[in-house]
Amino acid sequence: MDAAARAGATLTIDLNAVAANYRQLRDMLTPGTICAAVVKADAYGLGAAPVGLKLEAEGCRHFFVASVDEGLALRHTFEDAAPGHVSEIFVLSGPTASSAACFADGWLTPVLNTLEQVAVWQTFAGEAGRPLAAALHVDTGMSRLGLTADDFAALAAAPDLLVGILPRLVMSHLACADEPDNPMNRQQLVAFEALATRFPGVTRSIANSAGVLLDPTFHLEMVRPGIALYGPEPLISRERKLSQTVVIKSKILQVREIDLPQTVGYGATHRAAKPTRIATVPVGYADGYPRGLSNAGFAIVDGVRVPVVGRVSMDLITLDVSALPSARCGAGTEITLLGNGVDIDELADAAGTISYEILTHLGRRYHRTYLGAVDPRPRGAARP
Repeated sequence: MDAAARAGATLTIDLNAVAANYRQLRDMLTPGTICAAVVKADAYGLGAAPVGLKLEAEGCRHFFVASVDEGLALRHTFEDAAPGHVSEIFVLSGPTASSAACFADGWLTPVLNTLEQVAVWQTFAGEAGRPLAAALHVDTGMSRLGLTADDFAALAAAPDLLVGILPRLVMSHLACADEPDNPMNRQQLVAFEALATRFPGVTRSIANSAGVLLDPTFHLEMVRPGIALYGPEPLISRERKLSQTVVIKSKILQVREIDLPQTVGYGATHRAAKPTRIATVPVGYADGYPRGLSNAGFAIVDGVRVPVVGRVSMDLITLDVSALPSARCGAGTEITLLGNGVDIDELADAAGTISYEILTHLGRRYHRTYLGAVDPRPRGAARP
């Protein structure tokens, strides 16, 4: 028996769909605007190495990750397999005194979020004896990472603070881009544009996935889509236009018939009101199937949408398959838990969460298959 047959469920990741989403976003931009790609959190759970290689093959040359280890792993992937060029990898969390050498060795570009990080990177550049590239992140409303407006102004007013640092990018992050009518979007853009004038000629970026879809004034010289690459729709009000990239399928382990007063699952949260056929499936919250889908989720069996009943447990879920005759639904029958009619945004809403969480929680027990993968054989990429 092969690995796919042994697995409790299969996860198919369509890299051609990821590439199509990237092209769709890129084609919305003014010619010359850079379309970067956010591949942090293992490309939102899909696999940073295969996703990164696919996007490089589509012409993407700028990538964003969250941590230095993510950056080093992606650089290793590109150096082993990328076709003769080196893409720029930005690390959003920035450097520390202990990690600065890793940035330099991995040809990673840190995003500087505080004056302390600026000082760390300047000190390391001095020790390295060469200027080092960096991005400057200014906070315009998230109150999360980023230089304050006063800190940003101080850097611009005191060039000595940036000696040895080559600003490659000035960036900020939109707080409410998924709400197109929220006035904070325009307020942040205006504030950012005013601050960025202190670094003329440096590439500017404020648009995340939803920001790309607002209007072209948010595009500036670079956009940084993340979630949109992987299929979910980033705007709350937008109908599905992006390609879904993930399909999860499993097979029924057992079907049983119950009737009042029998219950289903932990806590007896579902009680049969009439004769009911219950199918048990070997996927649970250990696989990233949200516990919030207890008595709220749904799957597709033989083209019919069926509800999750009872609590999602660690390894199992239970479905009410009463709508299907026994001849069409028994042990071994294939079911679809995500994709192919099970929309990720609808499923996330039913779970009381967001699509980001569903994707990034995809478990290790799935048998993974990639469609459209780029040949990973080493080709001897040359460093600049």
